[in-house]
Amino acid sequence: MPTDLLAELNDQQRAAVTAPDGPALVIAAAGTGKTRTLTHRVAWLVQEHGIRPWNILLLTFTNRAAKEMLERAGQLMSGGIESLWGGTFHSVANRMLRRHAERLGYDRSFAILDEDDASRLLKQCIADLGLKGNKKFPKPDVLHGVFGLAASRMADLRETLEDRFTSPEADIEGMLKVHDLYDRRKREAQGMDFDDLLLNGLRLLRECPDVAEHYRNTFHHVLVDEYQDTSRIQSDFVDLIAAGHDNLMAVGDDFQSIYSWRGAEIVNFLDFRKRHPAARIYKLERNYRSVPGVLDVANDVIAGNPEQYPKTLVPHRPGGVRPTLVHLSDGRHQARYVVEKAMRLIESGEVRPGEIAVLYRSHFHAMELQLELNRAQMPYTVVSGVRFFEQAHIKDVVAPLRLAVNPADFLAFARWMELFPKVGPKRAETMWRKLGGRLDLRDYESRAALADALPADARGAWCDLESALFPAGDTALLGRPGELVETFVKAFYADIIDATFDTPRSRQEDITELCAFAAKYPSTEAFLDEMSLQTNLDSGTPQASAGRDADPDDAIRLTTVHQAKGLEWKAVFVLWMVHGMFPSSRAAEEPGMMAEERRLFYVAVTRAKDYLWLCAPQMRRSASGDLQFCSVSPFIEEIDPAKLQIDRPTTPAPAWRGYNW
Repeated sequence: MPTDLLAELNDQQRAAVTAPDGPALVIAAAGTGKTRTLTHRVAWLVQEHGIRPWNILLLTFTNRAAKEMLERAGQLMSGGIESLWGGTFHSVANRMLRRHAERLGYDRSFAILDEDDASRLLKQCIADLGLKGNKKFPKPDVLHGVFGLAASRMADLRETLEDRFTSPEADIEGMLKVHDLYDRRKREAQGMDFDDLLLNGLRLLRECPDVAEHYRNTFHHVLVDEYQDTSRIQSDFVDLIAAGHDNLMAVGDDFQSIYSWRGAEIVNFLDFRKRHPAARIYKLERNYRSVPGVLDVANDVIAGNPEQYPKTLVPHRPGGVRPTLVHLSDGRHQARYVVEKAMRLIESGEVRPGEIAVLYRSHFHAMELQLELNRAQMPYTVVSGVRFFEQAHIKDVVAPLRLAVNPADFLAFARWMELFPKVGPKRAETMWRKLGGRLDLRDYESRAALADALPADARGAWCDLESALFPAGDTALLGRPGELVETFVKAFYADIIDATFDTPRSRQEDITELCAFAAKYPSTEAFLDEMSLQTNLDSGTPQASAGRDADPDDAIRLTTVHQAKGLEWKAVFVLWMVHGMFPSSRAAEEPGMMAEERRLFYVAVTRAKDYLWLCAPQMRRSASGDLQFCSVSPFIEEIDPAKLQIDRPTTPAPAWRGYNW
């Protein structure tokens, strides 16, 4: 490697790039040049250390990351990188299995089931076992996710299912039967899903010593990106391959380990030296992304975690302004504040819309902001999912409200009825015709006609729900939207959430926030009017919907912190920095979760390059409509007050209606 390329690296990067043989853990803090270090390491191994490219294995978590690193390494070396093994864990396991699948009883031409294939096969297994008609039985996608979680953790499947489905009515035995049949059908079809690629890749190395020895001799150096996000199965896979030469370089940051809910185990990173006692530790601490004030906040908060590799972000960029802690009255005030500040940044010409991001812990935190952005006709895009009112579970629980206001709303009727056992689209249409194209929830006879029209398997669920919604025939709840949704969920929809969605707790949180939001309106009609107007504005106004199809530079980004990892923006707002919101209310319930929430906040803060606002509303509404006072997040309390600016704005009037740039 020419000396001028090494000269581009700082001392810490250079030490990692030129590390001698043996295991190494590179602790790359946020914004410190992790990708540059990895790509230069590959080039140094080939050009200075004499390693042939085909003797190097580079493992990443995304194909995009692998492609970027290989391209950059190739540029450093002026080509010659084509024979290097680089890719995701799944792609590397697949490549091995294509050569040796017969050792595990598969043809080398085995099929790989994508998500849709797996879902279809699981659906067929559920039907063949006679479990299809039960709306409370988990959907294929949900089951597939739980099966995958057990596989990644190498955990007992029954225990994993029991942890996930806690309802007394959960059919754990049925789920286990589905898993067994699904596995058998895959084998019969000579197919593997994505989880099988890793499971069988690990089996291949464990059960076929000669194959394992071949790859140990082949790969003189193994490099792993984002090592803090590895699951147990991935960590074991890596250790088996690297065991021959023991030249394993794991690169990552324990401060950014935020994916335990999908199987990542931070212990792989923290205990690296226990498995590799000879490992050298290299730290990358010089941050090239953020101004000093942002890094001061990040350093203060992450210091509170008990188990970590201590490190301090050191700024490369000088100057800048201190982050701002904003004390606001409530969620609407917060939304108006963000819109106002964003407009000022854009009007100044200093920041483009696409260089502004609003981060939050959970989707529902941004509900009021989405409404305010729509009112202001400011283009925005939701990076991490569909907009709040367009989500399936929100539409489900709003369906009874729509019928309460408009008894002729067939779409709401069909959406609601199809949640009941043995009711599909055709049955819903037949029922609607029997009811004369109308369901008046305030009328007892109309509700009785619905009970007669429902299939026998659904009548019990309807009777229980009717008793909850209309106690002693009282229909007053139909005029109180927040309470109506809350009752609907408790009496009927909670089990459906559990069976339908892979993240049921977050869906429940969305609905709880919807109830609190709806409680502010004097009637169900008023709430639905607001919701419909905002949804129609969202989809029908060119400016408001520009974030979907237009140049992304023209739209503000709204995203969860989890989805923001690896990204950066000039200006960042973090919403709802209060107890119970960030950190999540669940943080005190589960061991280790508060530490992960603190790491999540660290990730949020370190996305900001120039400007950072931490928003802390003082009040929010409960599902019943009562005002609740919020205390500032404990993470804010851990920051030296001298490192923050304080803003206590008055509530701005919505003077930006019709704003355009």
